[in-house]
Amino acid sequence: MQKQCPECGEKIVGRIDKKFCSDACRNAYNNAINKDSKNLIRNTNNRLRKNYRILEELNPDQKKKISRARMIEKGFDFNYFTSIYTTKAGTVYYFVYDQGYLPLEGDYYALVKRES
Repeated sequence: MQKQCPECGEKIVGRIDKKFCSDACRNAYNNAINKDSKNLIRNTNNRLRKNYRILEELNPDQKKKISRARMIEKGFDFNYFTSIYTTKAGTVYYFVYDQGYLPLEGDYYALVKRES
């Protein structure tokens, strides 16, 4: 029995474990199946990338104090970060990759860069 391509219905010629008739059909099929999750991932990565660029721009010397208003003015979204680091003393830093921020009193933040 001849297998058919799940994307276009053409006969599959070649190896017995081949699932699609071409790379184009394989890509179209997988893109259609993963569309929603790919959009979510793409949007999340775009927000993380934007946050990272903002932290990098605002913190060129690897340590700085800045107002929340200034970060928001630049477009920073506090809902998107990659990790949380809690010190032994209980201080909580939020990181976007190696760029971090620590909430301070009076709507200020300490910006830091984690050493590689």
